Formats: sequence, structure tokens, C-alpha cells
Amino acid sequence: MSVMHEAKAERLREWYRTHRPAADALLITLFALLAAALGFMGVWSMFSLLPTDLSPWWTLATALPACVLVLTKHRAPMLSLVGATVVFAVDLLTIGGLGPLVVLLDVLWTAAFVASPRARSRLLAALALATVVLFAAALALSDTSIPVAFLVAVQFGAFVGTDYWWAVAVSQANELAELHRRRAEDGAIVAERDRAEAVRRERETMARELHDVVAGHVMAMAIRAEAALSTAPEQTADRAALRAVRDAGLDAHGALRSMISVLRRGDGELSPTPRLGDLLGVVDDAERAGLVIRFTQAELDAVDTATEQATVRVVREALANCIRHASGAEVEVVIEEAGDGILVRVISRGGVALGSAAYSGGGWGLDMLRERVHALGGVFSAGPEADGWSVEARLPQRGAR
Repeated sequence: MSVMHEAKAERLREWYRTHRPAADALLITLFALLAAALGFMGVWSMFSLLPTDLSPWWTLATALPACVLVLTKHRAPMLSLVGATVVFAVDLLTIGGLGPLVVLLDVLWTAAFVASPRARSRLLAALALATVVLFAAALALSDTSIPVAFLVAVQFGAFVGTDYWWAVAVSQANELAELHRRRAEDGAIVAERDRAEAVRRERETMARELHDVVAGHVMAMAIRAEAALSTAPEQTADRAALRAVRDAGLDAHGALRSMISVLRRGDGELSPTPRLGDLLGVVDDAERAGLVIRFTQAELDAVDTATEQATVRVVREALANCIRHASGAEVEVVIEEAGDGILVRVISRGGVALGSAAYSGGGWGLDMLRERVHALGGVFSAGPEADGWSVEARLPQRGAR
């Protein structure tokens, strides 16, 4: 039952919001008719210029035209307020009914509600001036004493002032609510943008890990198998190639399992952080793939973890590119101090590129290395030399903060 009553009440409120001007005009008209039937007139008798023995029904002469202005208060609030003021002034000097006063307060509320801050200031000044004028008129048009005239002016000021304050307060509350709504929408947009950015960074991290860890092992498997297939069958060499393929496959499998575990549970690291101590293993793997490497590593002190990781990544990617594009090349790997940073240089000479286009790569590795080095505040370069190819990175011993 309560649900039905609430539904009916909501339908009634919705109807009133839709037909509010007409409903307000009708209600004020009924109020004016009731006041006339009960004999209310001469409310402002001290200002009246007419005889006092008129019928109360004459109050409808000003009340009904005033009600018309209620219909136009939303389309032309200021113009309707001027009209309501004129009708109220006429009623003040003649009949003295209640209808024009109610219309004036209703139209004044709407005008103050929709007005701009500057218009509200002017409207407030006009209300103050009207109160003063009413006080002066009470003294000029009647034999009323100053205290009585002052009381009449205060009553009028209280009516219009309270009406004005109420309209402004409701309007500011609505503006504040709208401001909070917009801020909430902006916050939601920013949160969505941050979420998209976080997803993008996570995807980049996953792509980098797949390239640095998994793709290298898989490519090594393909290259070693290709090398074995391109030579005459020989049991010892073939068995060694198979063991190398197996080792690379196990490494790739372990890296994939680690990544899948992180993605499922959301904890841990995608792969162990490479250290400078891992470089010997990287060099050994490259030598087993057919490169001839001369490796020189200086003693380095207080190397930042991010710089250490980038150093290993540079060497690993450069050697992987040598295997793909310069199989059998002589490679020089140098890691040394350079001023307040670290110089990593990988230079390859000779060798032959593998014939299959599948081993050519897409240049992503060098691009990601460049991004990684630049993010640490270093300098990266890669390009051909007179008799080979050079990859060089200058890294600070402590990465950029």
C-alpha cells in the first residue's frame, strides 16, 4: 500500500514540475478568490487613494492580471518582475489586496534564482531602494507616525528580503551541487585515463619481458636448429645442437610459467632482475650459437640496480642481433667506467646473415633499448661501422630519479 501511495505522490510531483507555471497561477487565483470571499482588502490602507467602502471583490481587478505574470516568469523573469512590481504598486495605492503581493514574491523568487551574480546585486539594491521609497510614501501619503511607517517598511523589507535570500540560497546550493557533479565526472574521466595509462604501461612491460626473455630463447632455439640443419649430419654436433635447443626451450618455458603465474595471481616479478653476474652466462650462450666473443668487464662500484639491469639488456640484445644478422662474427663486448657513468659497447665484425626472413626481427629490441637507456638519463646509439656494426650505451651509475 505504501508503495502505491509513493508512486501516486511521485506522479503528482512530476505533473506539478511539468505544469508548474500554470499550477502556480491557478493556485494564486484561487487564493485571491478565497481572500475576496472572506473580505480581505485594504491591507495597505494607509497608501490607498480610493474610498474605503468598496467591495472586496474589487481586489480581483489587480489579482487576476498579476496571476498572468506567473505564466511568463520562466520565459522572461525580469520583465515579469517589472510587471508584477507595477501591478503591486497600483494595488498598493488602490484596493490593497493580497494577490498582487503573493505574485510579486513568487516572481521575485524566480528572477533572483535565475539571475547572474551582477543582476542579483542590482536586484538587491532595487529591493533596498523600494523599502526606502515605501517608508517615504507612508509618511507622505498618510498621517502615520515615523515609527509606524518604519514598521511597515521593515515588514515589506522582511518579506522581499527573505524571499530574495531564499532564492539565492537555493540557486547557490544547486550551483554547488552541479560543481560537485562536474568534479565527480572530471574525476571519473581522470581515473579512467589513469586506468588506461596503467593498462598501457602493463602491456609495455609484458611486451618488454616477452621480448627480452622469451623471444630471445625461442629465437636461439630456431637459430641453433637452423645451424644444425644447414650442415652435414654429424652425431656429436647434432647432439650438442639438440641440447642447446632443449636448454633454450626450458629457459623459455620457465620464463613463460613465471609470467603466467604473475598474471594469474598478481604478485611477484615477471622475471628475475638481471645482474652483472649474469653476463658470463649471456656470453656463453652467444658463443654456443656460433659467435666468437672477446669480453672485457671492468670492476664497477656502486652501480644502481636499474643501470645494472639496463647494461645486461643492452649486451643481451646486441648479441642476439649478432646471432641473427652476423652469424659466426667476431664480437667485442666492453663494459667500463666512463667519467661518472658506465660505457657499454658491443662491436661485431664479419659474419653472415641468416637467409630466412623470419630471423630478421622488427627493430623493436633496439627501440626498447633506446627507451630504457633514455629513461635512465643515458645516451644510446646503434649503427654500422666500417667493417661491422656497433651498439653503444652510456649509462649513469645511478639511474635518473
